[in-house]
Amino acid sequence: MASLIVQHKVRDYDAWRPAFDAHKSSQVGAGLTNGRVYRKTDDPNDIVILFDVADVAKARAWTGGEDLRTAMQNAGVLGRPSLHFVE
Repeated sequence: MASLIVQHKVRDYDAWRPAFDAHKSSQVGAGLTNGRVYRKTDDPNDIVILFDVADVAKARAWTGGEDLRTAMQNAGVLGRPSLHFVE
């Protein structure tokens, strides 16, 4: 099974987390499950997320879509995320 690794900074983790959790149905719709969120020990606003991926093509299309872009902007994501699909 493939995985997606996402890394980005957020303005405020406590504001970002509820927005991330509220976006779960969109994640699942893209075939992303078992999302695990980690924060750097020296910068709690630097986030790493690991997802299981059922369909890489579908997930890749979702990562480039307007729905995710808008959700990230509204949640306070800073800059462009780093995305890596791995097996």
